[in-house]
Amino acid sequence: MTASSKGPIVCFGEILLRLSAPDAGLLLQSPRLNANFGGAEANVAVSLSKLGEPARMVSILPDNAIGRAALEELRRYGVDVSGVRFAAGRMGLYFLTPGAALRSSEVLYDRAHSAFAEAIPDAFSWGDALHGATLLHLSGVTPALGDKASQGTLAAAKTARALGIPVSFDGNYRSKLWAAWSGDGPAILRELLGHASIAFVDGRDIALVLGQKFDAVDAAVRHRAAAKAAFAAFPHLTRIASTVRVQHSVGHNDLSGVLFTRDGGEFQSRVYALSGIVDRIGAGDAFAAGLLHGMRVGWTEQKALDFATAAAGLKHSIPGDFNLVSAADVEAFLNQDGLDVRR
Repeated sequence: MTASSKGPIVCFGEILLRLSAPDAGLLLQSPRLNANFGGAEANVAVSLSKLGEPARMVSILPDNAIGRAALEELRRYGVDVSGVRFAAGRMGLYFLTPGAALRSSEVLYDRAHSAFAEAIPDAFSWGDALHGATLLHLSGVTPALGDKASQGTLAAAKTARALGIPVSFDGNYRSKLWAAWSGDGPAILRELLGHASIAFVDGRDIALVLGQKFDAVDAAVRHRAAAKAAFAAFPHLTRIASTVRVQHSVGHNDLSGVLFTRDGGEFQSRVYALSGIVDRIGAGDAFAAGLLHGMRVGWTEQKALDFATAAAGLKHSIPGDFNLVSAADVEAFLNQDGLDVRR
């Protein structure tokens, strides 16, 4: 079966407007801001579509010009937006101060009382929203928005599980968002992980939700111990994957990927030395989309992991949240043909 003949992957979450300082400057050091649309789940939907997978976005946008522009941006990249609704309210925003040299990037959220956060959890009939879906992708960002968003995310996960639709879950712990409403992040994320078949989480995420420490000096030992604990705690989980990042500076990172399977499989990608990084926001979402694509086309775990890590690496060369590379672009990079000029 070809990827295009399969049912869609449904991505549920808030679509955001990102406003970032230009030219690696500080926020409002210049009177200009660069505008891009993004958001964790929307990033995955766009990346999946660019890789040739049918992706459907389920979300709520403000019923105004900004909301409609966001809808058209996703549609432009081939995402099915039939699951997007409009409601009164404001657009969720985040402001990005891009890092440079030894100065870290910084995100400032402005998402409180957005149209999305206020309309959830009663905006959707999840049975209808998931009709025909072959997988539901969620992240820990959405429940961090507040009690309503948390209820909506859990309802989506429970409905998918009841319908036999696998759930993909990206931990994406956002401490600033949880702190804004004193939400019990570990408990809610633990419940969501209980519904997941594949989890994009690392040792820190697993330690957080399980209340355990994985403090071996060797990173591989820590990753292995955390995965073992997660498989024991969450019986529906079949795969755990994450990127592994070593930061030498903002513009120079080493990136690799790891994948664990319930039956004891352990896979490691090559390490990419990334220099001259343009934008790392959305790299984890690019990784998730790449792995889901590889799983859907029936690749081995190793090939899917290699593809996902390469896709995440390429995202660092693209400004904005979205990873706009095609499957052919990733394959060319993996085949060592990606750096030559294509004529």
